[in-house]
Amino acid sequence: MSKFKVPVEEFTTPNPITATTHSHVEELARVMKDHGIRHLPILDGTKLVGIVSERDLKVVAGLKALERVQVTAADIMSPDPVTVDAATPLDAVAFEMAEKKIGSVLVSDGDDFLGIFTVTDALNALIETVRE
Repeated sequence: MSKFKVPVEEFTTPNPITATTHSHVEELARVMKDHGIRHLPILDGTKLVGIVSERDLKVVAGLKALERVQVTAADIMSPDPVTVDAATPLDAVAFEMAEKKIGSVLVSDGDDFLGIFTVTDALNALIETVRE
């Protein structure tokens, strides 16, 4: 079987770093920098409700300091992020990401949030496939 027909779950980053809807942008920026990540899933309690990207933070960076401290993840997140089922074939997920020009999708198993699949994960899958 082709490596691209494997479930996306096999190349998904499990249990990713997350933030809450109440997290302030300075905290989001610090978490992303400290962990070297560009996408941060946003939770409201245990429910996945959005995603914040590095690009979202760059938009807020232009605000005055007094305005910036009032901004939370809920204000800048992309609600209803693209989510795929863990069993979705890797090639279908990569195609959807390319078609929608997005850098990540969230991976779930029914109602359970499992992880995040990013362009970096896609490149790692490609590298593994080419080296075989």
